Amino acid sequence: MSKKHPLLIYIAIIFASILSINCAPKISTAEKQLSEHLTNSVLWYQRSAEMTASYLQAYQYAEYLLSNKLDTMEFQKPPAVVLDIDETVLDNSPYEAQLIEEGKTYASESWKKWTDEVRAEVLPGAKEFLTYAKENGVEVFYISNRKQTELESTIQNLTMLDLPNADQNHIFLKSGTSDKTERRQHVANDYTIILFVGDNLTDYSQLYADRGKDMGKNILLKNKEELLDNFIILPNPMYGEWEGSIYGNDYGISNEEKIIRRKKAFKK
Repeated sequence: MSKKHPLLIYIAIIFASILSINCAPKISTAEKQLSEHLTNSVLWYQRSAEMTASYLQAYQYAEYLLSNKLDTMEFQKPPAVVLDIDETVLDNSPYEAQLIEEGKTYASESWKKWTDEVRAEVLPGAKEFLTYAKENGVEVFYISNRKQTELESTIQNLTMLDLPNADQNHIFLKSGTSDKTERRQHVANDYTIILFVGDNLTDYSQLYADRGKDMGKNILLKNKEELLDNFIILPNPMYGEWEGSIYGNDYGISNEEKIIRRKKAFKK
């Protein structure tokens, strides 16, 4: 049997390495730039005491509203609260940090891989609020735009954190549309929803989905009293429908165009 010359083996290894590099998916400069823009937002979300204070304050106000409504309202149907999951109950900022390190932006494949890891931590104040609701006879429901394929991992994550109602009867994920109206109505058929909690205004009403040039602020101010009485909003500077409004509610535009529109959106 003939032996291959070491030099030929070395050349073959170098060639294979070059070929694998050239065949690897390329990340565009614009995508890296968009990803890098997340740095301060993710750092604030993960590390700042202000973020922790904001969540604790919001959930304490949620307890106050819940207690007040239980004392003052009469219910024909059992009372319930409806919460979003991501950046409301579960902290997915490590996924965002991973995107920054890789120079990438959100993709359904990488997101599914993250949720399958079942290691999102509970956000400040969330567990205490959920426990308070259950102890006071208020049913807990989760309405999220995670996909149905993520139901099992979502149940596992909530269960791991010992959060109430971590089952398919209380978790309603997306099945075709991100509009949560029908899922909210499904809960409302049998319960009186006395409070909503989320990090996007559409966690309360689809009225806030397509925002105009004012980014939805006029609609918000018009309904201010109703919102303040029924909806707890949580801070999320990393992503959300506020960003979509900058793009004219069209995430299909190029990364280059997204960067241009972001800069144009500044107040000067």
